[in-house]
Amino acid sequence: GRVRGQDESRGDVDDAMGKYSLTLVDALDTLPLLGAVEEFSTAIKNVIADVRFDNNVVVSVFETNIRVLGGLLGAHVVAEEMKKKGRSELQWYNGELLLQATDLADRLLPAFNSTTGVPYPRVNLRHGMDYDGSTLRKVQTTCTACGGTLLLEFAALSRLTKNPVYEEKARIAMRYFWQRRESISNLVGTTIDVQSGAWLETESGIGAGIDSYYEYLLKGYIMLDDFELLDRWNKHYTSIMRYTRRGPAFVDVQMGHPQQQSQPFMDALLAFWPGLQVLAGDLGPAIDTHRMLEQVVSRYNFLPE
Repeated sequence: GRVRGQDESRGDVDDAMGKYSLTLVDALDTLPLLGAVEEFSTAIKNVIADVRFDNNVVVSVFETNIRVLGGLLGAHVVAEEMKKKGRSELQWYNGELLLQATDLADRLLPAFNSTTGVPYPRVNLRHGMDYDGSTLRKVQTTCTACGGTLLLEFAALSRLTKNPVYEEKARIAMRYFWQRRESISNLVGTTIDVQSGAWLETESGIGAGIDSYYEYLLKGYIMLDDFELLDRWNKHYTSIMRYTRRGPAFVDVQMGHPQQQSQPFMDALLAFWPGLQVLAGDLGPAIDTHRMLEQVVSRYNFLPE
């Protein structure tokens, strides 16, 4: 992995690198899906032997959660299930990935020490927020997706370890965005100050900066059987379809003045949306948007991110 301050910086892309074998950890649970069980076992052994999180590196809380904590937890659950089913390749496994996941989550927790409970965007894996004269606390701006895309991993860790603190932290952060939604439109903005709670960018859409907040509401309901999350999702979804939809396309609007369009184009990151609509059971609009994206790919020969 690359180290901020020691290797030449490439900007925000380094937030996810972390000096913790990102690609290996992120892809762990893909191996058994491909039937590569022996390779899966070997990869887990490599992670146990070589991956450490006591690194003097500043990382993105969001990226580290979804890619590394999620990768460890997914691989742990699959390894335990395969062991239970008698697969010889995993009989040696004894929960080591869960211990690593707990260590990593504990290193992310200091970022949640804000007035709102929404985490700061970055944390030092070794020193927490007390790094370089606490300069990390000076960056108080985070996006809705960054602060609201934690529940699946943190709740899974709490359920697996029987330690409620992780899920509680993620729920507080996610709930804050719901409380700060625009009361009339039920829309949220793009970036927020984690200390004051003030919206800094009030553009609202389903692309970059907000996207996975909505995803985690619906998937959180499914995973945790939490009808409060479903209610939030339903209210947000109704508003999204009312204010930001333009035929099969979607644009950004002002959360406080949803009739006011703030950008006349689609964000590439919203290409996930039809899949989420299918998960929610709204197939017609999902098909329309997916068809439009397929036409874009065919015409311009590129894939949305």
